[in-house]
Amino acid sequence: MVSRIRLLVPLVLVAMVIGGCSSDRPRFADIDQFMQEVRARPNPPVDPLPEFKPYEPFAYSAAGQRSPFEPPAPPRPPRAEGQEDVKPDPNRVRQYLEQFPVNSLRMVGTLQQDGTFYALIRDPEGGVHRVTIGDYMGQDHGRILAITENAIELDEIVRDGVGGWLKRSRTVQLASTD
Repeated sequence: MVSRIRLLVPLVLVAMVIGGCSSDRPRFADIDQFMQEVRARPNPPVDPLPEFKPYEPFAYSAAGQRSPFEPPAPPRPPRAEGQEDVKPDPNRVRQYLEQFPVNSLRMVGTLQQDGTFYALIRDPEGGVHRVTIGDYMGQDHGRILAITENAIELDEIVRDGVGGWLKRSRTVQLASTD
């Protein structure tokens, strides 16, 4: 009996599936009628394909110029005719006061010894140093050109912002004693 039921169940399922696929069902009649009406209509005319212009190759002529996606380089200041090429000496031994910015150094006095005029400079750590013409101070390669009782004149060599160097004059005044 169990074996008959096992055989009968698949046969019943197959019969139900086949019976559900028949086209005689009335609920699809409206869809079938609509499809027949659409098929009976004449097909609309197809527009002709548009005319395509032939491809014209473009010759890019700005390949050697700056990319438009990079910022423009700032203009380099023109050098005067006969002006020397300024740059610091990379082989020169740096002096002690070159480790401090010039604005942190204070002139606290002057000294004259054996005909040589010296300036006394206080560093940010409180030490006092004696400098003379030709010595260097400050982080921008500042070379002392002149020493007076009230000031030190020096020339610094600084970057110009576009890969070169510029000479800049600077003065360190005698610090007030207040």
